[in-house]
Amino acid sequence: MASEKPSIERIPGYCALCVSRCGSIAVVENGRFVGLEPDPSHPTGQALCAKGRAAPELVYHADRLLYPLQRTRPKGDPDPGWRRITWDEALDLTATRLRQLAQAYGPESVAFSVASPSTSASVDSTLWIERLMRAFGSPNLSMSMELCGWGRYLATVYTYGASVPGAYMPDLEHAGCILFWGYNPNVARLSHATATMAALKRGARLIVVDPRRAGLAGRADVWLQVRPGADAALALALAHVMIERGWYDRDFIREWTNGPLLVRADNGRLLTEYDLSAEGSAQRYVAWNEAKRGPVLYDPSLGRYAGGSSDLALFGVFTVDAPQGKLVCRPAFDHLAEACRRYSPEAAAAICSVEPGQIEHAAQLLWEARPVAYYAWSGVEQQTNATQIARAIAQLYALTGSFDTKGGNVLFAAAPTANVAAVTAPAPLAPALGLADRPLGPSRWQHVTSDEIYRAILEQQPYAVRGLVGFGANLLVAHADGRRGREALAALDFYVHADLFMNPTAELADIVLPVASAFEREALKIGFEVSAAAQALVQLRRPVVAPRGEARSDTAIVFDLACRLGLGSEFWEGDVDAAYRYQLGPSDVSLETLREQPGGVRAPVQTRYRKFAGQRDGAPQGFATPTHKVELYSETLLAHGYSPLPEHVEPLVSPQARPDIAEHYPLILTCAKHTLFCESQHRGLPSLRRHALDPEVELHPLAASERGIRAGDWVRIETSQGSVQARARLNDALAPNVVCGQHGWWQSCPEIGAPGYDPFSRDGANLNLIIGNEAIDPISGSVPHRAYLCQIRRMGPDV
Repeated sequence: MASEKPSIERIPGYCALCVSRCGSIAVVENGRFVGLEPDPSHPTGQALCAKGRAAPELVYHADRLLYPLQRTRPKGDPDPGWRRITWDEALDLTATRLRQLAQAYGPESVAFSVASPSTSASVDSTLWIERLMRAFGSPNLSMSMELCGWGRYLATVYTYGASVPGAYMPDLEHAGCILFWGYNPNVARLSHATATMAALKRGARLIVVDPRRAGLAGRADVWLQVRPGADAALALALAHVMIERGWYDRDFIREWTNGPLLVRADNGRLLTEYDLSAEGSAQRYVAWNEAKRGPVLYDPSLGRYAGGSSDLALFGVFTVDAPQGKLVCRPAFDHLAEACRRYSPEAAAAICSVEPGQIEHAAQLLWEARPVAYYAWSGVEQQTNATQIARAIAQLYALTGSFDTKGGNVLFAAAPTANVAAVTAPAPLAPALGLADRPLGPSRWQHVTSDEIYRAILEQQPYAVRGLVGFGANLLVAHADGRRGREALAALDFYVHADLFMNPTAELADIVLPVASAFEREALKIGFEVSAAAQALVQLRRPVVAPRGEARSDTAIVFDLACRLGLGSEFWEGDVDAAYRYQLGPSDVSLETLREQPGGVRAPVQTRYRKFAGQRDGAPQGFATPTHKVELYSETLLAHGYSPLPEHVEPLVSPQARPDIAEHYPLILTCAKHTLFCESQHRGLPSLRRHALDPEVELHPLAASERGIRAGDWVRIETSQGSVQARARLNDALAPNVVCGQHGWWQSCPEIGAPGYDPFSRDGANLNLIIGNEAIDPISGSVPHRAYLCQIRRMGPDV
């Protein structure tokens, strides 16, 4: 008898495992998920990485959490005594404990955490988690913003008044020159990698800034091998060359930046009309008109200069009459040029280790191959000078005049939607943790650092945090100072954690909730960011198979918990479909249409360029900054005691800044994402782990030889904070004084005999365990995972 033909279903969707959100086809055979393939018809579906192809292993892994669990033993006990409970028990207990904490100590005593949407499937539910946090009344969300997102989403708000390049994405399809800075899309966003390869084939030029010759750096016209942490010096050097040689868009600088505005020599403030007359306005600024040989006013509310911008001076020293006497002033752009002048290619080379000729060549490409599209990633965000690096790159980009132009960085049009992260009737929230210390940092947007949470738990500063609601964030492995983090989480009055797998962070929870994988749940995605076509796409991802066990989606957990907390009115009384309809309302795209068309619906939107030049109430739209211009010179930063201009600040833990540490730890330690894993996830999947059996650290053959290390040797990575182990991998493309580690190692893979690693032990491989929180960016709190100091020693019996 012939065997029955298998029933095969091919379901269009997208892989949600990282920020790339690659369009995909799920293959289901006889009801079982057996494969994930790229979907070339999808705007992000040209390829699929190994992580995506391993999706069936993820879904069916034996270690998946399948039922709600309750701790029955104290947190100091090596055995938590997990007891299976029902969902009603788990959610009722969670709601009761959270209400008790809010009533006794205020809702700010409960913090929320969620895995970074860049490296997980949490994007399905992040907006709803934020809504729950605000409806509950907490201002504290840990989403790794200080490590992954600050530079591209928030730091550049002080320059552009918007997230550049986080929201204004590179238009790779039309770019003449592509600049990737601390960003390897082959690992971080495959859809950008495939789009870049297509751009190179049509003749686009590519500049890559990275300490490692990785990914597309091998295809670049110029690879700038910057010393980790010295990126701002390189950006300022590039800007210096462009300014000195006239390679900058004068019209854009005059009309759309605050470069022409005069800066007072006596106090560094922008000159205002009020400075010139007691009857004048402090909200109107002053520039110098060269044709009129005198000052002219600029009114931000009108967005224009008296007499136009064509004759505005960008350089020079000018004296203006004021009631208190004569004031000496210079244009802000002149101040910027002077600041960049300190970083000639020769001077910068001594700082950032990039040859002067390469700096000049890259600057020439940025000008001659315009329009320029750029993207920067966590390589420049995990630094003690992350804010200044982001601003230095942002002002360099402004010189090209490519902002929001076709082929530049563009805010692609998306279907209009309702803002569901905001509650309809918000109660006043307490100040977020860290706001008093870093008022311009992530806390300004209710993003708090893990260190701020640990301090609030252990020291009750600035107030006590006693509860934590976690969605997938493996803080103790993904962040620095894991031992202090473990102490803090163990001290919480109550901690509930939702996840796919038990992990070192979840093990400290009181209640653990099983989460359905991205392939077992429905999710709404409005825009895919990487191109105009992708951003216009609205897609409701279908579940490929039913959830295993009693696992539920994060979104369902949020809605159910909200109802038990008495917040049902803010969550459509638990009806997720009603919430999706509300979110989609302004788009005129119906939920029913999306269910009928699983490949998605393209909204009828058209991307407009140079939106800042568009008229609004008779005035140019401009930028959402105090001057309504791109702020090359920031009074906001100046008012808080920071440099108003981008500047190079030596990493706080470097050979130059800390020679006392470098004497014992002479190598610069950086790290990079692993191509096979999403941060601390997936090392338990056999098909992936077979290709990366052990944690590795890359070092130059010369550095290895000096230490008696051969390829494949087990070595100890030592910093002032401790040590962990890894296998040596030799890489002659690294600088001899730079080594590159891998974070995220803890999981075992018994199927192939690959071990796990104690994340809190010197015999483990948790790289972040030996990165301290003692040296951080003063503005953002960013931690130097990408520029620290270490020593490498070959392991022996006594090492």
